[in-house]
This record gives sequence, C-alpha cells and structure tokens, in this order.
Amino acid sequence: MKSTNPVYTGLETSIFEVMSRLAKENGAINLGQGFPDVDGPEDIRRFAAEDILSGGRNQYPPMMGVPELRSAVAEANKRFYDLDVDWRTEVLVTSGATEALSDCMAALIEPGDEVVLIEPLYDCYLPLLRRAGATPKFVRVTPPDWRLDREALAAAFGPKTKAIVLNNPMNPAAKVFDREELATIAELVVAHDAYAICDEVYEHIVFDGREHIPLITLPGMRERTIRIGSAGKTFSLTGWKVGYVTAAPNLLDPVTKAHQYTTFTTPPGLQKAVAYGLGKDDDYYESLAGDLQAKRDRLAEGVAGTGLGIVPCAGTYFLTVDTGPLGLDAADTAICETLTFEAGVTAVPVSAFYQSDAPRNFIRLCFSKRDTMIDEALERLARWVERRGEDPDA
Repeated sequence: MKSTNPVYTGLETSIFEVMSRLAKENGAINLGQGFPDVDGPEDIRRFAAEDILSGGRNQYPPMMGVPELRSAVAEANKRFYDLDVDWRTEVLVTSGATEALSDCMAALIEPGDEVVLIEPLYDCYLPLLRRAGATPKFVRVTPPDWRLDREALAAAFGPKTKAIVLNNPMNPAAKVFDREELATIAELVVAHDAYAICDEVYEHIVFDGREHIPLITLPGMRERTIRIGSAGKTFSLTGWKVGYVTAAPNLLDPVTKAHQYTTFTTPPGLQKAVAYGLGKDDDYYESLAGDLQAKRDRLAEGVAGTGLGIVPCAGTYFLTVDTGPLGLDAADTAICETLTFEAGVTAVPVSAFYQSDAPRNFIRLCFSKRDTMIDEALERLARWVERRGEDPDA
C-alpha cells in the first residue's frame, strides 16, 4: 500500500497519555497530566447551560466567533495590557488553543521556512511545524535556572527564519519571560522580518507578584505577533476547548482561512459563557493565581521535605523536581515509572519535552489539584522515600 504521511505515521504516543494510562492501571495519583480536577466557576457553567436550554443559538455561529466573545477578548486585551484591539478584524475564536496553533502554523509556514523553538517544548509544536514543512531551530533552557542564552537565541535566527513560537508562561518549565528577555526576542524578530506565534494560555497564572508581558505589546511587535489565549486555563474548563487569537488584520486573515477549513466554528453557548467570564472582576483573576500559588507552595514544601530538590516555579500548573538529591541511579523516565509502581504517584519526565541530550534527573508534577489529593500524594511519596531509606535495594 502507499505510505501515509510520515510526520504522523508511527509518531509516539504522547507522554501524558502513556503516564496517565500507567497511573490508572496502578491506582496511582496522577500528577502528570496538566488539568484541574475540579470544574471552573459555577456561574460560567450555569450561563452556558441556561443559554443552550433557553433558545440560545445552537446552530452554526459566525465562523470567526460570536460577537460577544470577540468583543470581550478585545476588552480584556485593553483591560489587562492596555492593548487596543478591533474585535471585528483582529480577534478569532477557535476550538481550543491547540487548534489556534495549528491554524497559525498552517497559515504562515511554508516548506523550507525555519522556525525557532525554545525547548522544553509543549508536545504539539514540533509535529505541527514539520507537517507545515518547516525546519525547526532549537534553543534550550534547562533547569534549575531556565536561563535564556541570548547568543544561542541569536544564532538560531537566520535569513530563512519565518517565525518563533514562544510559550509564555512556559509549559513545562514554569518560566515567565521577563521584559529584558522579551525585548531580545522582539529585536531578533524585527531584525529578521519574522513573525511571533505566542502561546499565552497561562497568562493569568503567574506567581509572586510577577507580571505577564505579552510580546505583542513590545515595540515593533504589534504587526508581527499572533497572541493565543485559552478559556480552558483561565477558567479551569479545559474540556470546553475555547481558544482565541489576537493579531493584526493582515496576519489574522490567513489564520482565519485555516480555521475555516479546520473546525469552522466553536459551540456558541460555550463562547457566550466565556465572554461572560472574561468580564469577571479583578478578585476572580487574583484568586485564580493566588489559589494556585498556594497549591504550588503546598506541593513544593511537602516534596522538599522528602529530600527531593525543588526548581523555581514562576507560573503555570507545574512544579519541576530534581531527583538528584536522593541519589536515584536512573533516568527520569524510569524514575517516573518507579514512582507510579511503588509510590502510587505519577509524574512526567522532563526529558520528554526535549529532542535530544536532555537533562535526565528532573520530573514534573502538576499542582492544579484538590488539596486533599496533593496531601495524599505527598504522604505516599514520603512513605516511599522512607522505605527506600530503610532498604535502598527495595
């Protein structure tokens, strides 16, 4: 038979699926996959339910999204970042941020283009870019400091550079790029006449008084940047798959065409509920970050108490843990399997987010869980470390 597309044929199963399956099979607490274990605000969910049941639109909505949500996205850009956006020509609603990323890459990237990627990578970036025909140019940040090497970044740009994909706040590193780092990225994008595809789904989940700075707000970047947001992360409703794209009209137009022939629309009742949610007062956004920061601290304190090392976490749902202090003589993938089998706690190996020569002694834990689940995971982890101390060969 004729071959299928090699980008997807034989592509390995996502590490999230692999570890989640192991967790289920072994009755482990799953701190590997990044989603909350409680639903988002009841008023937003109720708004969606009432709209769907009370004669709200349940047929095809406008292809670019319902006006209520597109205008709410524009208003949020102004409210949080003082960014003036025309909702009619500069906002698109997609079925989740992953669809938005796919649309952007399909619309902007041509075979032979080079695209700069910062490792560790969220897992969908590379196959989407390869399917578009791009050559990836990797720049890495590594634990424990996640420092961006400016010389390495500059070396990744060249005459064939079409774009950079920037994940900020960054999954899985939990890094929040500061203004100086963003300025360096912006200067390189402008100098090489490139675009920036900015995955900012964790924009409202930053900690310790830090500020999320969208790249689109920096000098020279308004016409070159595509900014992607997600109701799933902002409202803890990951299953709804409602994303939104903000970009100048000349960039948004081809992305809209890709969307038109991908999903075409997103459920209108969910869109209208997200529009309502975006208008929630500052207390909501402050509590979102504050509650997750408290969970981060709860997990970090407990993990540190077992003797494992803690890597700084500036945002997102994820805590990176250094297994080195325990002297575990195994790679991170094997350690994650051991923790699942023996401790009953599932993590994800950080090496899975690099292409090669990855750091091998770091694992990732998700803390967007109920406190009772975090506490039970910590108790299991502590018991496992204690048993191992009594019998290192166990």
